[in-house]
Amino acid sequence: MDLFATATDILAIAIPVLIAITSHEAAHGFVAHRLGDDTAYRLGRVTFNPFRHIDAFGTILLPALLWISFHFLFGWAKPVPVDFSRLRRPRRDMVLVAAAGPGVNILIAIVSAILLNVSGAIFGSATGVGEWLGEAFNTSVVINVVLAVFNMLPLPPLDGGRVAVGLLPDRLAFPLARLERWGLPIIIAVLFLIPWLAAQIGLGYNVSVFNWVILPIVEFVVHIIEILTGTQIAV
Repeated sequence: MDLFATATDILAIAIPVLIAITSHEAAHGFVAHRLGDDTAYRLGRVTFNPFRHIDAFGTILLPALLWISFHFLFGWAKPVPVDFSRLRRPRRDMVLVAAAGPGVNILIAIVSAILLNVSGAIFGSATGVGEWLGEAFNTSVVINVVLAVFNMLPLPPLDGGRVAVGLLPDRLAFPLARLERWGLPIIIAVLFLIPWLAAQIGLGYNVSVFNWVILPIVEFVVHIIEILTGTQIAV
């Protein structure tokens, strides 16, 4: 086994992932601070230092185990604390704070696509440096788009759930908000438990919300980025 090649391959994935989750969480804290709540700022969470956002299990152990076992990434960082009652206009500002994370991920994906083009022009795709940069920037595009799309699913505590709670009328928003305590178990059940159970009972098709719902949206967003930047992205 070529340990150097293995290490560089891991770094081509790990660095974009750390940048994606760090920027995502820092964006929540930054926008909350600008809109009146300095909770995250006082706790040092409005920062690009990844160690301030890493959750030992959700950011490191679980993604590593899933990648080694299934070549699939799933995890989370420490949520940025936001006191919505301290925001100047709580309902509107909650939407802006929640949307900031996915918004920054889409911005990083666009910049990464541009840099993928630039690195290819400068170093060429066949050189060692060019190949590694190409892999890293391509990974950055895909990881950031997946993170943005996944987090915009309309289920609390995901960002899309908070956006939906802020935009929906009260008769729909309140029941949705009450789902927050069950949000993570529901996500894990839908992404992992249901497909596993379907496989155990011998269903003849792949029961996968990721493949049915998330992946088509990811491919659509990546295609839009390809058009905007003139870059070909491998999903």
